[in-house]
Amino acid sequence: MSLDAAGLPIAIALTVVKTLVLIVGGVITFFAYKAYRRTQQPALGYLALGFGLVTLGLVLAGMLYELFSMPLATGILLESLLVLAGFLVIARSLYIT
Repeated sequence: MSLDAAGLPIAIALTVVKTLVLIVGGVITFFAYKAYRRTQQPALGYLALGFGLVTLGLVLAGMLYELFSMPLATGILLESLLVLAGFLVIARSLYIT
């Protein structure tokens, strides 16, 4: 990837934000899983899985593009599919009675 002088600060900011998303999403997923283990409530298990999928999806596109030279559009499609799956699982967790 070639970056001009104006693109480098954007790339650095994107890397920082994606790293923070990974950290915060990981913490949320960890706490949801910890709550599931403590209570054995299936809804909390689904919630943990959903947040894990969303977190993975949000950091995957750029990682695939940078590390594995995958086309950016393919990475974004995979990212969107994982985020969609995560939101569906979270919605299911909220629906369970």
